[in-house]
Amino acid sequence: MAGAAQPGHDPQQLVVHQLKQQALALGFDPVGIAAVPGSPRLPLRTAALERWLAAGHQADMAWMADPRRRAVETLLPGVRSLVAVGLNYYVDAKRQPLALAVARYGWGRDYHRVIDGRLRHLGRWLESQVPGVQWRACVDSAPLMDKAWAEEAGLGWIGKHGNLIHPKRGSWLLLGHLLTTLDLPADQPSATLCGRCTACLDACPTQAITEPFVVDSRRCIAFHTIENRDAGLPPLIAAGMGPWVAGCDICQDVCPWNHQPLESSRDPDLQPRPWLLELAGEQALDWDDATWDERLRASALRRIKPWMWRRNIAAALRATKGNP
Repeated sequence: MAGAAQPGHDPQQLVVHQLKQQALALGFDPVGIAAVPGSPRLPLRTAALERWLAAGHQADMAWMADPRRRAVETLLPGVRSLVAVGLNYYVDAKRQPLALAVARYGWGRDYHRVIDGRLRHLGRWLESQVPGVQWRACVDSAPLMDKAWAEEAGLGWIGKHGNLIHPKRGSWLLLGHLLTTLDLPADQPSATLCGRCTACLDACPTQAITEPFVVDSRRCIAFHTIENRDAGLPPLIAAGMGPWVAGCDICQDVCPWNHQPLESSRDPDLQPRPWLLELAGEQALDWDDATWDERLRASALRRIKPWMWRRNIAAALRATKGNP
């Protein structure tokens, strides 16, 4: 847990200590606190977002330009602090040989629902302790610079692949934030520890990481398999996607911080649906919409519509044809 506070006799520290204990009891770890408006690093992260948008790296994700993303106070008037939480989604399981690949974040229940429900529980607890306090739960669907604020709260640093990295959990963390009007002492922001490593840049088959810390969605397999609504995938993506049909974990799989012994989550909401680890493309192409609806019930992967699944699977089968 980032910056665990000793309660002592300071009422603020006591609230922080109890708040973090409540978050841990809900399955979050690490947990940290950032103060608004944050350290001088936040304007730098905001400027980086503006450069990324200006370069068109967001592709069709117009919501990334929502001005609220750069002004946290618009999400909760009077916000003074953010409680940043991480949910470990690493499960020590592997897909079957020759199975098509699905990103780990989609193996279990829809993490938006899971994190939002637990954060709301945490917010109600905080309100019971401090009557009149205002709060708002945010997952990555909210217009918030979630990784920048998690970095600010000491949960980890933003790696060159654009994902947050925790020194003991690697990058397999789902993020959430509880915004509150309560003025809480902040934890120390995380230092960047990628060093000279370029493993993620070198491994990306479509060269989507155009430079350290810059991911061009237009070249990203994850973007195209999840967000692209075109009938066909671009030739660059179709040629480089390999077995990936829903997201892509290549840049995380090669990250040295993910090669250390990692704790496997036992959270029932994050355990993989067996069929995702043994996805046979030829068979899945014949599934009708009702079958997909049943298989993907309460899944974050429902964003990939049935026709998109079939498009992705057909492209992946062509990409992997003849490969072991």
